[in-house]
Amino acid sequence: MNLKGQNILVTGASRGIGKSIAIHLLEANARVGVHYNSSRTEADNVKLKYSKAETFQANLSNSDEVELLFKRAIEQSGKLDTIVLNAGIFVPRSTEGTTEDWLDNWRLTMAINLESAGLLTKLGIEYFKKQGGGRFIYIGSRAAFRGETEEYLAYAASKGGLTSLSRTVARSFGRYNIKSFVVAPGFTRTEMAEDAIRKYGETNILSELALNEITTPEDIAPLAVLMCSGQMDHATGSTIDINAGSYIR
Repeated sequence: MNLKGQNILVTGASRGIGKSIAIHLLEANARVGVHYNSSRTEADNVKLKYSKAETFQANLSNSDEVELLFKRAIEQSGKLDTIVLNAGIFVPRSTEGTTEDWLDNWRLTMAINLESAGLLTKLGIEYFKKQGGGRFIYIGSRAAFRGETEEYLAYAASKGGLTSLSRTVARSFGRYNIKSFVVAPGFTRTEMAEDAIRKYGETNILSELALNEITTPEDIAPLAVLMCSGQMDHATGSTIDINAGSYIR
């Protein structure tokens, strides 16, 4: 699949699912903006390997930095065709802790997982309407539909909001040739998930899957390439589950 001529911004692209998506897009000849917050070395390694990669640092909990990220991505590439909203945090907080600590985690999770995506969506809609179209790909979660364990209340709620955001974009802005999709992974073997693997044990995680192995970022990334290609445009508004059969809707 050839994405030559396409310019794509991927948030949270220095590690995990975002990095795999960025690499797959680059190998399909797209020009990719690789966003990172603190993992500069990993982002720079992608840029060193692929000439069509550009790196952008931004703390997505800061709205000013989110706006600057969007502006810089367009200035660097000249245009944007797709925004992949992948960045997120997965930080547990038990309801048995202090209310202050729990609320701090809730607010930070919402700021990074949902508020930054909402702001990039608003900016993207304005830009895509003038450009004549574009695409949003939201990396959601099985948690939005199945729910999560109690220490991940904030994470599940943020991913539910992301799903509703994507569907509303698809319904409201399709007439402007703006498309919107959700990719909803289940448990995925990433650095972010390692704490959960250690806590619950790989055997317990595997026991809830229909397949015999935990999903990897490489199982998810090719779908983003297909969505960017335009060959799925008439599926706008849809959610594609990639969860190894652990939750079938």
